[in-house]
Amino acid sequence: MREVSAFKPNHLPIFIASTCLLLLAPPVYAVTNYIVLGRVLYYVPYLSPIHPGRVISTFLGLDAVIGAITGNGGARVASPNASPSDISAGKAMLRASIILQLVSFFLFVALEGFFHRRCIRHGLVAPKPSPEANAQSKKLRRILHLMYISSAIISCRHVFRVVEVFQGNEGYLATHEWPLYIFDGLFMFANMVMLNIWHPMRYLPNDNKIYLSKDGVTQRRGPGWVDKRPFILTLFDPFDVAGLFTKKEKDRFWDHEDEHPTVGHEMVGARKGAGVDTAAV
Repeated sequence: MREVSAFKPNHLPIFIASTCLLLLAPPVYAVTNYIVLGRVLYYVPYLSPIHPGRVISTFLGLDAVIGAITGNGGARVASPNASPSDISAGKAMLRASIILQLVSFFLFVALEGFFHRRCIRHGLVAPKPSPEANAQSKKLRRILHLMYISSAIISCRHVFRVVEVFQGNEGYLATHEWPLYIFDGLFMFANMVMLNIWHPMRYLPNDNKIYLSKDGVTQRRGPGWVDKRPFILTLFDPFDVAGLFTKKEKDRFWDHEDEHPTVGHEMVGARKGAGVDTAAV
């Protein structure tokens, strides 16, 4: 789009599309991380702080709202018939949207870190590389580290965009091409290459009904995560905050894992103390 815009500098729709796509690109890459974390939570349901299926709907929903603000702001700034007040409002919307985008993604990273901490506390993931760790522990650790690296790359791009928007059209970042190629093109290309070489889904089962038993070793096929609350409630309250007050009993299928058939059992390298006490979760 930037290539087309370079040859047609006076074509307003192309300019608007180019500007909006640059601002909306991070959520597209971030969706990959949303999906992967959701699948990891399905795999380790007893340590999940949120309904796994609500990870992508919650954060993608936030990104959609932010994207609407971005598009509206970009259209106001680029419109030739816009009044000074409209242009000022458009710039304010762009600045607000880019900051909200950064905050939303940091909340996602915080959720990832919270889950990782639970895994370490309950012995599913070793805090440091260990030859004694079992195969499942190594897989989970590798997935989480891949997500951290990807999140760091996307966050750097977010920060670059925040600085560029606040500098304005006359700022250094907007008037020089090389920062775009480094912090936008190169970073996103590196993220894409990394996820294609070490694709996180290589380390997870294809069926999200398969989960890791509390012993940290055995894989079982369960009924899947069942949330009996109305869908609209799970959408707006993914952490089930209301449940803290109603104290309604939840369906903890992992507490009856002996009723679920074994899918795989990796005994080699299983380490002592890998079990999980879900009463503390």
